[in-house]
Amino acid sequence: MLYYLSIYLTQYISGFNLFRYITTRAAAATITAILISLLLGPLFIRILKRYQIKEKIRAEGPQTHLVKEGTPTMGGIIILAAIIIPTLLWADITNYFILMVLLVTIWLGMIGFMDDYLKAVKHQAKGMVARKKLIGQISLGLIFGLILTLLPPNSSFDGTTGIPFFKNYILSLGILYVPFIAMVITGFSNGVNLTDGLDGLAIGLSGICFVAFMALTYVAGRADFSNYLQIEYVPGAGEMAVYCGAAIGAAVGFLWFNSHPADVFMGDTGALALGGVLGAIAILIKKELLLVVVGGVFVLEALSVIIQVLSYKYRGGKRVFKMAPLHHHFELLGWPETKVVIRFWIIGALFALMTLATLKIR
Repeated sequence: MLYYLSIYLTQYISGFNLFRYITTRAAAATITAILISLLLGPLFIRILKRYQIKEKIRAEGPQTHLVKEGTPTMGGIIILAAIIIPTLLWADITNYFILMVLLVTIWLGMIGFMDDYLKAVKHQAKGMVARKKLIGQISLGLIFGLILTLLPPNSSFDGTTGIPFFKNYILSLGILYVPFIAMVITGFSNGVNLTDGLDGLAIGLSGICFVAFMALTYVAGRADFSNYLQIEYVPGAGEMAVYCGAAIGAAVGFLWFNSHPADVFMGDTGALALGGVLGAIAILIKKELLLVVVGGVFVLEALSVIIQVLSYKYRGGKRVFKMAPLHHHFELLGWPETKVVIRFWIIGALFALMTLATLKIR
């Protein structure tokens, strides 16, 4: 809304022209998100404590986590507020890409909220039935894919996607394009959710991913930059840099409360939404396969669970890892929680740098 106000005021004060630039509004969204997080956080944490909305630690998890019993959860509401409000304030909300990422954010945030509500308020240990959660995620992915197919923002959304590190090779998915989109959004949503097991781990890694995507969306939406780097130009996609700025600010602000020892957990409310929207942004700039690189840690965490389950099932109960997801394996090797988190952040930052390097290594 402030974006439209600034456009109106330019006829009176030329300085407001500054807010026509995506970079200015992305910076404003980042700062606004941090402020919202820091102001909303203490109030919301007090509300969670008052109504006893607290985390129940799984008995089968690492024993060192039992001390976290009773920590307020559902803090993902802080994250979502700190993303959505600055986006509405500073982005062009008539932009196709902004509307699409907001759809994913709100849809998955609601699924996560229902899961957290059942666990923390209704005291149903498993929360929402996994099948129902999966149906909600896949349904979103299919709707998202159908919108892109039937109402594409431009002709480039033709069932193809780019291949990282190669500029002259395009993967054509044809009729598999919509199911592929559903798989990307669902898979990455669950990948971030699986990673959310240590204080600050998932939110820190998400922030790093959004930094990379801020650069990628901005470049993809600029004809001059995309032409110079020989990547696909996606008109209008640059507006998502404002959303990414809000997400970065939300991550930084939430980390203030989620750093070890955490004052609040994000819960599925935040994790499902963050993962799904990372997948959605990759789809909208036609860099779906690049998710494997930019979100490398999330991919490794998800793979560790898959490998552990298959090994246990088909190798007579034998396990590959001491515990899955992967961060618990290193905890049981004796690494302190903060060391696991910081080292995973470092790896996540390296993956992000590798992602940005793909812009030139082609």
